[in-house]
Amino acid sequence: MQMNNYIELINKKLDEFIKIEYPQEIFKSMKYTVTLPGKRLRPIMCLETCKMLGGEIENAIPTACAVEMLHAQTLIHDDLPCMDNDDYRRGKLTNHKVFGEAMAVLAGDALLTYAPQIITKYSENLSSSVMIRVLNEYFQFAGARGVIAGQVVDINSEGKFLDKDNKIINKDEAEKVLEYLHIHKTSDLFQLAMRTGAIIAGADDDKLSAVTEFAKTFGLAFQIADDILDEISTFEQMGKTMGKDKEEGKLTYVSLYGLEESKCKLTCLLSKCHDIMDKQNMSSDIFNEIIENILQRAGSNK
Repeated sequence: MQMNNYIELINKKLDEFIKIEYPQEIFKSMKYTVTLPGKRLRPIMCLETCKMLGGEIENAIPTACAVEMLHAQTLIHDDLPCMDNDDYRRGKLTNHKVFGEAMAVLAGDALLTYAPQIITKYSENLSSSVMIRVLNEYFQFAGARGVIAGQVVDINSEGKFLDKDNKIINKDEAEKVLEYLHIHKTSDLFQLAMRTGAIIAGADDDKLSAVTEFAKTFGLAFQIADDILDEISTFEQMGKTMGKDKEEGKLTYVSLYGLEESKCKLTCLLSKCHDIMDKQNMSSDIFNEIIENILQRAGSNK
């Protein structure tokens, strides 16, 4: 299956899974952000992991869509005025700009609980034990030890490690905080996507461990690429306001290490992703394409 085929399948299922019912405004708000045009990387990686490890894609579709709903929830709340205060996401007005802050908060809350219901309602072919494992993964990575932890540290670190001239203060602590932030705010959703895909495929412990390492490494690379693009891209390219990280004194890989070292680190991490796949004899044109696209977009070379 090609990337476009995956995207079409996921978009179709997301549209089916979120029906507009009473009270309509909450479901419209939920669906608005979930169905914004996007690369659908996380659900694609869930489905491709399942396929790569010998599972049936159909069995992973509800879980893949649930991961995308959780991702949308993080975006809705991240864009709020009390968080990053962004007006645009993927070239469209953010949820709170369309539906108001109160409804955006509620839409995020609703998606957090709606997503696992999709898993339980539509995963008829999963055994009870596999279903429980998948749900445990969801709750772990969605909660206070997962993406929420990353958001908390992101908020608390704002302005803490940069002086008025954007010079780093206390580099050793900043490095530890940045790694924690990147792992939980970004890597955790990729780990959730790939680990659940592997679990649904019936992967053994070695394969699950390799998938976890790949997802964690890829997530770090993805966030570094995002930090780079915030520095070098335009609104037209990214569909959101650029340069806000520096303006708000946010701790990023670029602010800590500089642009060129960030590009080098990105290349090394994505190379490590290939190594992880090779060692476990895992092969995927889709993962190769995703890695190559990130390298090209962030301006790095192999």
